[in-house]
Amino acid sequence: MKQIKAFIRHNMIDGVIDALETLDYQPGITLSNVRGYGHPQENKPCKLIERVKLEMVVPDGQVNTILKTIIENARTGRKGDGKIFVSSIETAVRIRTGEEDSDALQFRE
Repeated sequence: MKQIKAFIRHNMIDGVIDALETLDYQPGITLSNVRGYGHPQENKPCKLIERVKLEMVVPDGQVNTILKTIIENARTGRKGDGKIFVSSIETAVRIRTGEEDSDALQFRE
């Protein structure tokens, strides 16, 4: 399992979400409004930029498809389009049922 964190422009989030909803595997998604900056330039004050942080945990086999979908729908080609980070997840647990790992990621009513 991998955790994907994508920091993207606010005006691009609806397109990204819509595109993710068309995939065969639809991950659970958490969105947060965040502020930060990347690489400050010398002799310029750091200005916090508002972005949306999109987080999800997905099976290893879905990472490339999801990355491609995010990139295609969040890219403007201008500086500040954002960043995506992928991390390994050791375990996941669904609190209600005690299911673990890939079973915990399955959507159930």
